[in-house]
Amino acid sequence: MSDRHKPHDHPHGHQAVRHLGDGVEDQLVPLKALDPLDLKSFDDLARAMSQTAFGGRSVGEACDVLEAMVKDPDCLVVATFSGAMTVAKMSLVIVRMIEAGMIDAIVSTGALMAHGLSESVGLTHYKVNPGVSDEAYFEKGYNRVYDTLEMEANLNTIDEFVRAQLDTLDTSVPWSSELICRHLGKALADMGDSPGILRSAYLRDVPVFVPAFTDSEMGLDVATWMLRRTHAKAGGGKDWKPFENAEVPNYNPFLDLMSYARFVRKKKRLGIFTIGGGVPRNWAQQVAPFYDIVEHRLGVELDHPRFNYGVRICPEPVHWGGLSGCTYSEGVSWGKFVPQSEGGKFAEVYADATIAWPLIVRAVLERLGKV
Repeated sequence: MSDRHKPHDHPHGHQAVRHLGDGVEDQLVPLKALDPLDLKSFDDLARAMSQTAFGGRSVGEACDVLEAMVKDPDCLVVATFSGAMTVAKMSLVIVRMIEAGMIDAIVSTGALMAHGLSESVGLTHYKVNPGVSDEAYFEKGYNRVYDTLEMEANLNTIDEFVRAQLDTLDTSVPWSSELICRHLGKALADMGDSPGILRSAYLRDVPVFVPAFTDSEMGLDVATWMLRRTHAKAGGGKDWKPFENAEVPNYNPFLDLMSYARFVRKKKRLGIFTIGGGVPRNWAQQVAPFYDIVEHRLGVELDHPRFNYGVRICPEPVHWGGLSGCTYSEGVSWGKFVPQSEGGKFAEVYADATIAWPLIVRAVLERLGKV
């Protein structure tokens, strides 16, 4: 008899024989080998992966949670995006999610929206040649983002587009990122039917919030637009000092905060779909503590929002900070999420979003009958 199956000394001097369970009596969930020959669709693949282990299982579980949140008629889904996802050519994944009704609101980095505008106005991103130095790319005006290039000429074209649209906005009222993104989306829709994130969001009444707006090409475009106007008022001289004499745009980020705080109460439940982490993820989730703080400090009664569903795709473990230091389980302690013991459904996929995200979305689109 092996040592594993020998009787063990009981702490009170008696010998006890371990009862070796077979898994069935404890209602454990059995796993199943993935057979590539049995797969006929992305949905088949995702369901098979959910019965395996490690990252594959997390991808399959993410499909199940995303499907549950978008099929729940009482759930409002907030999607947050960070990282160079539009440069990485993932913009149409977002567009198809919007078109399929999988997203009710977007919270994003401004850079992601700005690079998405390149595609929306017909411009191109290119693959990096590893034999070319970054110094050489700078001289040519080729901005490197990992293994991809954004042309400086593209950004200048975007500036011209944004500038033309800002000229039509009322400067007597304060602006917000939501207002600017909606205005740009309308302009894209008026231009034609070329797919784009802001265009699709506008057409389907999906608000787009950019909480760190000045940390982006779009933010710089708005600032430069105002500098140009101030420079013209000063006579356009070459000796004008832009950062000392300029007026600033009539921009108020608290308009975004209050608009989003109202928006999340449109339905009984909340879901969140996140690519990466950063400001978009944290800003979107902090609405729950915001309600708690207002109720406690102002002495008013509020119905507290909590996220009932959550799916996040991020390649980094929590201690590197890519998740903004907050897993879903940690978020429960902040009052951001409904605990799993009370029905919360969450899935966290530690993977490169350009690999896992298209697979998950395609599988769920098949489940929704959208393809």
